[in-house]
Amino acid sequence: METYLDETTLARIEQCIADAEQHTSAEIRVHIEDECAGSALDRAAFVFTSLKMHETALRNGILIYVSMETRKAAIIGDKGIHEKVEPTYWQDLLNAMLAQFKQAAYEKGLTNIVAQVGVLLSTHYPIRANDINELSNKVTNAKDLH
Repeated sequence: METYLDETTLARIEQCIADAEQHTSAEIRVHIEDECAGSALDRAAFVFTSLKMHETALRNGILIYVSMETRKAAIIGDKGIHEKVEPTYWQDLLNAMLAQFKQAAYEKGLTNIVAQVGVLLSTHYPIRANDINELSNKVTNAKDLH
């Protein structure tokens, strides 16, 4: 991951997550790994569970999963999000991000997708007066899994 994203870049992505969550009660996470041997969606589902993203009060967590070396990506949302958003929408967002990656614009691709996810989620899950940040905004990697 360090080949593509340094600590400063990761901090900017984490700030983008925090900014996006200012307008939604949903929880956004980004998980980046170097390689993904199988299906990105299967790996994303494993990561989603490992990070306990299914334990949010409104079941509105969403994970953006990226494998940098193998150029695979997936978006997985909890039950509350899955019921409101078509899978084709997620694929369109992923395609735009991967197009940025082909130009080596990794930070731009990731911050754009986080911002777009935040806008979408704000329409379905607007911020609530008593909202709390249920999940960390830290960009995770394989070392963070239990």
